[in-house]
Amino acid sequence: MLQATGNNQLSVMKKQPLAIITGGGSGIGLAIATTFVANDIKTIIIGRDEKKLRASQKKLGKLCEIIVCDLTQLHQIPSLIQQIYSTHGHIDILVNNAGINLKKDFADVTDDDFANIMLTNVQSVFTISRETVKKMLLKKKGVILNISSMASQYGIPKVIAYSASKGAIEAMTRAMAVELSPFGIRINCIAPGFIATDMSAKALENDPERKNKVLSRTPIGHLGEPEDIGTTALFLASEAAKYITGIILPVDGGNSIGF
Repeated sequence: MLQATGNNQLSVMKKQPLAIITGGGSGIGLAIATTFVANDIKTIIIGRDEKKLRASQKKLGKLCEIIVCDLTQLHQIPSLIQQIYSTHGHIDILVNNAGINLKKDFADVTDDDFANIMLTNVQSVFTISRETVKKMLLKKKGVILNISSMASQYGIPKVIAYSASKGAIEAMTRAMAVELSPFGIRINCIAPGFIATDMSAKALENDPERKNKVLSRTPIGHLGEPEDIGTTALFLASEAAKYITGIILPVDGGNSIGF
C-alpha cells in the first residue's frame, strides 16, 4: 500500500520545481535530494524503508516529502504517479536512482537472481518513467535522469546481472531521448564511478585487491563522494543543460579512461 507523508502544501502558483527521486533515502539518492532541496526544489523521495526515509526527511527539511513504495510492485506505479500529480499539479524532474546489486560467481547466478536485478533496476525504471512521461507530455516539459554505473562501460567480474541492467539503462536513455526530446522532455544518464557509499563499501572493503585496482586506475586517486553526483544531477536538471539530452556522463575521477 502506498503511504504518503510530509508537507503537501506546495502551491502550484509558485511554480516551484518538483522532483521525484527513487531510492532517495540513502547514498547517491540522498545526496541528489540534499542538493535539490538546497536549491529550492521540492523533492519527493521514494523507497521501501520508511524508517530510513523518515530519517532522511528530517535532515532535508520542509522541502522534502516521502512516499513509501516498493517499486518492484509494478501495478502500484501508475497510481503512485497519479497521486503525486493530483497533489502537486506537475512533475518536473524524475531521477531513477533506485537499484540493487549482487556479487556472485557467474555460474552460481540463478534465473531468479538475474530476474530480480532486472525487475528492480530496469523494469521498474521503465514503468515509472512511462507513467511520469504521460504527465510531462501534458506540459511539454520535463527532465528524466537515469543512474547507470561504470559496470556498463567495461567488464567487472561477479556482477553479471548488475552490469546487464546498467547497460540496459544506458540504451533506454538514448532511445528515450530520441523519442521524447522533440516534446520538450530531456533524458540523460549519469554513470557514477566508485563512489563512497554503503553499497561500494560492501563491495570494496572486503576485497582489498579490487579496491587497490580501482584506485590504481583512477587518475584523481580516490573514491568520489555522493555530493559529486548530486551536483551533476542538479546541472543536468537545470536550464544550464537545456541543450543536453541523450548523454551518458561518467562521474568517475577518470576511472573509465585510466590505465
